[in-house]
This record gives sequence, structure tokens and C-alpha cells, in this order.
Amino acid sequence: MKYLSITVLTFFCSTTWGFDFEEEFKKVLKDGVQKKIEEKSDAATSSALLGLVGTSQEEEITIGRQIAGNLLGASALVKDKKLQTYVNNVGRWVANQSERPDLPWHFGVIESSDVNAFAAPGGYIFLTRGLYRLLQNEAELAGVLGHEIGHVIRKHHLKILQKSSLVDLGGKLISKQVGGNDKVQKLIGSGAEIVARSLDQNAEFEADRIAVVLAARAGYDAFALPEVLQQIGHFSKDDGSVALLFKTHPHPDDRLEKLGLAMNTRLEDVKGKTLETRFYRIKP
Repeated sequence: MKYLSITVLTFFCSTTWGFDFEEEFKKVLKDGVQKKIEEKSDAATSSALLGLVGTSQEEEITIGRQIAGNLLGASALVKDKKLQTYVNNVGRWVANQSERPDLPWHFGVIESSDVNAFAAPGGYIFLTRGLYRLLQNEAELAGVLGHEIGHVIRKHHLKILQKSSLVDLGGKLISKQVGGNDKVQKLIGSGAEIVARSLDQNAEFEADRIAVVLAARAGYDAFALPEVLQQIGHFSKDDGSVALLFKTHPHPDDRLEKLGLAMNTRLEDVKGKTLETRFYRIKP
């Protein structure tokens, strides 16, 4: 099975997709943001948000689409179609190894020198130019994307929304920093605020474990994510490029310790690929 995964990986990621990421993303964000939510009253929508654990997949995608649109309003996609297509190919292949391959997964690299990555409900995942430039091979990219995929499949950000002060105990909307008339917009506020908010440390540790498993299933080197964490751990705590990451995540040393305990010797015999020569090098 291990060798089958690697063979499929080689075929899958070497295939050229007839896929224009930027055009598709524009269409996705434009179409259907209000389609279902506008059919509900404010009270009904608030009630649905208070029970986000039971939110339908369609509602989850709608919420995530709005958050993604807000985030892209603050930081645009890097204007490199080959890069965006490549990251989508890798991301979708890793996501296909999860229990939620049916989500309409979308991946993008955004213009920011910060070292960070973000996930929104429904399968919208972004990493910054700063983080991408830090990566050395495709396996490391797969590990980073796998971590964000882990947040989506475990609905970590949906749970943040459920507990958020954006909705009070009476189900009424608290509308600070809210723009427009869209009901989803009123519920989630700033997309950047939601995706950058600190998750529970256990959620981050869980996403790391999921990332390693998904990367191994996809035929990649399972130890690639720990390599990325080691690189990030070398940054000074005073470095502005990692300020938000260090504020919202456990320190890389703590993540490595937890991941090491979880992995132990279980994956030592799994020889995945790093695919360094195929890794797309981002333009300066």
C-alpha cells in the first residue's frame, strides 16, 4: 500500500490540470455567498451558528467562503498562476487522504512576508509568501497544508465561531466592525480575525498529528513537517515575521515535543518522498 501511494503521488502531481485557480476562486467567491443564508432570518441564522457543531456542510462552506473573501480583501493572492495551481494540486492530493475528500478544497498563497498559514471552514486554506519561501521541498508543503486541512476536518474554527462573542447567549448579533448587509458577514465579522485567532493548544497539536498521517498516506516524507517546525523555531521571538504565528500557536519546540511523543518510532519504516527537485520555486 505504501508503494502504491507513492506511485499514485508521482502520477497525480505530475499531471497538468486544465485549471485556472485565480478565475475559479473569483467565481467561487462571487457565486452563492448569500444564496442560502438570505433565505433565513437573522434569528434563524444566529440559532444555526449557536449550534455550529451540527452545521450542515453547505452552511460550513458558505461561512468559509465569506471568511476567505474577507481574508483575500486584506491580502491578495500572489500573482503566479503556476504557483497557485501547483499548491492546489498538492493540497487536494493531501486532502483526498482525509475523511472529508468531498469538500470543495481551495488552496492559495497570499502576499505577505509573515510566516504563517490559515484555514477557514469548508476547505479554504492559505499560506503566506513568507512561509512558502521557507519551504525546501514538496513534502514540507504537504505537511504545512496537512496541518491546515486538519483544522478544517476537525472543524476547529467553527467551534471558535460557536464560542465567539459575535453571538451572545440570547442568539442576538453583536455587530462591531461589521460591514454590508450580508447576514454571514454580520455573523463572522473580519475573516482575518477569525482565521488568526488563537485556537486551543490541543487543537494545534491535533492538527500536527493529522498532518503527519495525511502526508504519510499521500506518499510524502512524514518527517517533513517537523523539519518545517525546526526551521520556524530558529526565528527570534522578536522577529516581526513570526510575531502573529508565535502569538497564536504553541512554540515550535513544544509542538515538536508533542509530535515526537505521538510519532515515536511508528513511522520510521515509512519511506516517503520529499520531491525537492519538483518543488515549485516561488519568484522573488
